[in-house]
Amino acid sequence: MDCEILRNQMAEGQLAGRGIKNKLVLEAMRKVERHQFVPENLKDNAYSDFPIPIEKNQTISQPYIVALMTECLNPQSRERILEIGTGSGYQTAILAELAQEVYSIERFPELSKKAQGLLSRLGYANIKIKIGDGSLGWPEYAPFDKIIVAAASPQVPPPLVEQLKEGGVIVLPIGEGLSQTLTVAKKKNGKLENTDICACVFVPLVGKHGQEEH
Repeated sequence: MDCEILRNQMAEGQLAGRGIKNKLVLEAMRKVERHQFVPENLKDNAYSDFPIPIEKNQTISQPYIVALMTECLNPQSRERILEIGTGSGYQTAILAELAQEVYSIERFPELSKKAQGLLSRLGYANIKIKIGDGSLGWPEYAPFDKIIVAAASPQVPPPLVEQLKEGGVIVLPIGEGLSQTLTVAKKKNGKLENTDICACVFVPLVGKHGQEEH
């Protein structure tokens, strides 16, 4: 399996072919080795255009959704990004390629430790990860230029609004169950202005300002 060829095919067919235009995002998607983040028995599917299950009933989003959310976020080289839901660490690595610093929160200790170890082995030095309730954000390092949330909430958690810089952007799925909308929200005069992007399905954001665990 020539993973470099598969990554290039993914970038051209699944991403650019479906409207992803940001060259830096496409470059990051070509560079980050998605197969490193996928369970051993599913590595053959690493570059396929569907989500892949990982431990704790979580998933790695399909490449197109990762690229779309990243393009909507539009991370810049001097920005500090807060990520809610480290998961496998794949989206974290994409962000780390584009931003100055990435602060990522994961509620499952097993996933957090595994992602931290892998990202460290891959040489990323601009990532900080902690275990905790993502709906509370990470106030010690706030404010953030931008925030990305890889789990669905009925609304944007108020602590995340507070921790986002004025003029900053947050990208997240809003809704519950199968009724979710990928949303881009810009902070203007302390309040969010939302733009709907597309329908989507994510795991729930479990936490004090998210959804209850079922």
